[in-house]
Amino acid sequence: MPLNVPHNLPAIEILKQENIFVMDEQRAMRQDIRPLKLALLNLMPVKITTETDFIRLLSNSPLQVELDFIKIKEHQSKNTPRLHLATFYKNFEDIQADYYDGMIITGAPVELLDFEEVSYWNELRCIFDWAARHVTSTLYICWAAQAGLYHFYGIPKYPLEKKMFGIFKHTIQDIYVPLVRGFDDEFYAPHSRHTEIRKEDILRTPELKLISESQESGVHLVMARNGREIFITGHAEYAPDTLDKEYQRDRAKGLSIEMPVHYYRGNDPSKGISVRWRAHAHLLFKNWLNYYVYQTTPFIPEEIESMGDIKFEA
Repeated sequence: MPLNVPHNLPAIEILKQENIFVMDEQRAMRQDIRPLKLALLNLMPVKITTETDFIRLLSNSPLQVELDFIKIKEHQSKNTPRLHLATFYKNFEDIQADYYDGMIITGAPVELLDFEEVSYWNELRCIFDWAARHVTSTLYICWAAQAGLYHFYGIPKYPLEKKMFGIFKHTIQDIYVPLVRGFDDEFYAPHSRHTEIRKEDILRTPELKLISESQESGVHLVMARNGREIFITGHAEYAPDTLDKEYQRDRAKGLSIEMPVHYYRGNDPSKGISVRWRAHAHLLFKNWLNYYVYQTTPFIPEEIESMGDIKFEA
């Protein structure tokens, strides 16, 4: 089944060119199927690009999904047209009485600030607490993963000497966790960040389970409440050229930026990009939708609030 998104969303036409089927809400209304209800809290500055990245992955599933876009009210985006935000986005206050099968909270370019210094931190904390009661399973991506781990479990973030930037090889700590079912022994994922969380802090916190890590880039997948909270420090959703655009942008600004590692063929930008994370990115999101959203969400949405941890049959 396709993803059901608002009519005329720019991502629809972009993804049609990639032969990805996305159904707009007008056509979906003619199908008598109860879709999974997802929310995407988009904290990234260029919101249309981020929408497209996540829709690309969410569309690769036999499940029909309905997606709501949420924005932070206390922050005004400078890189997305106001008309786009007014047409396709809701504020948190518009949905806080609702229940969702799944939610994705994106990264944000504020990682060098202390969490309490972020202008919308108080609103974001409210959303985190709301998601814990109103959403079956929530994915926290990159900075949002650091913020969620700090808010719920007191896990600190640490500055890096240089940007973690490139494509990194990861291994799995527990192959029987449904989130990584079907993964190879080693898989790749993009990272683009200036801070990190550390393995020792995760391991000393009994509520958290380390799922995957990298010798180079460190902690990657962490789970809490048996999957009601999933923290991802990388960017599986990135399009092939995203890191290249970041690299060229920062170079054009005269910033000190090293070339993304393990990314260009032969470490030579002129030879093109080697895409090694796409298959596992699709599998990651497909597993999340299947095992942590579809198979566990209650029939009556209001029952989400009384759910405990997600349980799987042995």
